[in-house]
Amino acid sequence: MDRQRSIISTVKRLSGKVAIVTGSSSGIGKAIALTFGREGARVVVAARRQNLCERTVAQIHADGGEAVSIPTDVTDESHVERLFSDTVRQFGRLDILVNNAGIGGSGRLVDISTETFDRVIKTNLYGTFLCARVGFGHMMRHGGGIILNISSVAGIQAWAGTGAYSASKHGIMALSKAMADEGRQHNIKVCAICPGGVADELVDAAPEDIERSGAISPFDVAETCVYLATLGSHAIVQQIVIDRMMADW
Repeated sequence: MDRQRSIISTVKRLSGKVAIVTGSSSGIGKAIALTFGREGARVVVAARRQNLCERTVAQIHADGGEAVSIPTDVTDESHVERLFSDTVRQFGRLDILVNNAGIGGSGRLVDISTETFDRVIKTNLYGTFLCARVGFGHMMRHGGGIILNISSVAGIQAWAGTGAYSASKHGIMALSKAMADEGRQHNIKVCAICPGGVADELVDAAPEDIERSGAISPFDVAETCVYLATLGSHAIVQQIVIDRMMADW
């Protein structure tokens, strides 16, 4: 039994898979990239800040994983096209796409500027659309894959002061549902993940520090991504909500 447990523990669940994770220089995206690397995936770290991308890559290498960085602004169509063409040129295919890149933007309707609203929508929704469109095309040509769109609990409800952010995340939910329906005939799965209250700034902290924060660990979101990416071929999950356990429950 001990030998069996040892064998199971050494199995890398994403061995041989090629994954792009946008917004993976920090926060949730970085936790996903690090976890994918530990699970045997060849990870493409894509974000705007090259120095932080390289730091994520170095951490994956230190854990014995394989990764490269491709600095990318998801709002720039030429950047997105290069991200996918370089990935496929280097690794031959794309199996997993995690659309995580995003920004916040709070303010009540009468206070929020058009510039802020445009910036939030363009990064969160338009950026997801650009990456999903190009990634979908590559997956169609290579026999399928899975696209995981990181939305939010703000994508299924909304509160005062979250109009721009919630609008962008609600848009991701609708886009994900349409993509999932279109992907069925091409063996492409699509799922929206809706986390709330994640300790994304603590991704490099000790597990004990994350636990003490009372927030959701970014590595719990990462584990959810691994679970979805390893489901059987006939199983599909279109939406997952990861909410915080309240202390008074």
